Formats: sequence, structure tokens, C-alpha cells
Amino acid sequence: MAAKKKTEVVYYGTGRRKSSIARVFVSPGKGKITVNDRDVNEYMPYDTLVMDLKQPLVLGNVTEKFDVVATVEGGGFTGQAGAIRLGIARALLEAGIERKTLKVAGMLTRNSRSKERKKYGLKAARRAPQFSKR
Repeated sequence: MAAKKKTEVVYYGTGRRKSSIARVFVSPGKGKITVNDRDVNEYMPYDTLVMDLKQPLVLGNVTEKFDVVATVEGGGFTGQAGAIRLGIARALLEAGIERKTLKVAGMLTRNSRSKERKKYGLKAARRAPQFSKR
């Protein structure tokens, strides 16, 4: 006989930044943040990135009320932190946090800047080979 599973409320948000994509699940809890099955302080190398990632929770005054589980892939730490931040903000909207508080702080805006592609005849996106007169 199968045991009954406890149904808990989970809010979902997707975040993207540079080439990173984050799937974020926010559920009622004690404020634990997990990224790719590791603690956020263990996963992120800089405290400033962790602070940036927690901003939507701080603005909504819910740092100790929700647990965050994020799966992120692609890009580097900065892009991943930005993607998780957007995912948390979108999930908190579902959870009932007031939209205006997040919107005014710019938490709901997707940062669309990404790396420009390399063009042929150039060394990088815009860097041309050194010019020689003779």
C-alpha cells in the first residue's frame, strides 16, 4: 500500500540572464536557498552575488518565510545569479507578493544584454586586426 504524499504549495518562476537559464521553485519554509542541490553560499563564490540573488526576498520581507530551490545551467556565476534573481521574483509574484514593490526596484525586468557574436574578418565582435601601413 502506497503512503500518502503531503501536498505542499510550490510557486515556480523562470529566469534568464546572458546565457544562463534558471528554474526556481519557491515554497513555504524557513529561508533555505539551494542551488543545483548545494547551499547557495557553497555554490556562489562571492557574497555580493548571494546578496544580489536574495534581493527579491528582502524587498518582499519574506527572507525567513520561503525556501528556494533553483536549478541553473549555462553561463558564469554572474549570469546565473541574475537568472535566479529573476526566477525568484517571478515565483514570488505567484505567491502573492505585491507586484509594485518588485517592479519599482527593477526585479521583474529581464536584462537582455548578452555577448555579441564574432564577425568574420575580425578578431572578436568588433576588434579588428591591427592595421599596418607598410
